[in-house]
Amino acid sequence: MALEIFSRREIKYLIPYSVYKKLADQLTPYMRYDKFGDGFGRYNIVSLYFDSDDRDIYYETRNKLNFRQKLRLRVYDQADLNSTSFLEVKQKFNNVVNKRRTQLPLSHAYQYLDNGMSPGIDVSNPQIMREADHFRRLYDLKPEVVVSYDRQAFHGIYEDDLRVTFDYNLMCRRSDLRIENGPQGTHFVDEDLVVMEVKINNSVPLWLTEMLSDFRLSKQGVSKFCTSIDVCDQGLDHRIAQ
Repeated sequence: MALEIFSRREIKYLIPYSVYKKLADQLTPYMRYDKFGDGFGRYNIVSLYFDSDDRDIYYETRNKLNFRQKLRLRVYDQADLNSTSFLEVKQKFNNVVNKRRTQLPLSHAYQYLDNGMSPGIDVSNPQIMREADHFRRLYDLKPEVVVSYDRQAFHGIYEDDLRVTFDYNLMCRRSDLRIENGPQGTHFVDEDLVVMEVKINNSVPLWLTEMLSDFRLSKQGVSKFCTSIDVCDQGLDHRIAQ
């Protein structure tokens, strides 16, 4: 079963696609491909993000409040109404990311969004579902934007808590909020750029620190949610480019 509760630090970098390919090759002696992807740890993610009419979630994130949170509904790879979806509450406090999610059939997720909580909704974790529902009702959250991207993910061989992901082909759309319709929309990050994330509970291992230094990489925060909103509101001039 997929994990439903995460707590970790996430360090982001924005790197050229050519650097990603070189760096991914150098990771293989220390890391294995994500077992949930294809043979090379690759898969697609499509997420529906929520916000209030007053853009409370957007401004919490854009202003980098010490405590901020998001609600999203997510599917992986090709999905239909019978596929498993994940309703997630993602919180960030003092640079530590906490993610809580419950699994449910995508058709049941839409049923919940249309009609609220009901006995017929089949979820893997009722407590997390209640938390997500409370968050949604507290902020009066509504579907706002769909974000999709391709990902290659690695897990540490010697560090069980280490995970490195590379996200590319990042697109957003507001015209079609059905996530089973797959990855499509407007690129909100230049197609030659990749969002890299180092995810770890404790400290980054020395070998990875040295590797990132060799590539002269510096931390760069990238909010997929906020940038996608900016692009949908104001056009391509607001996408992240080289």
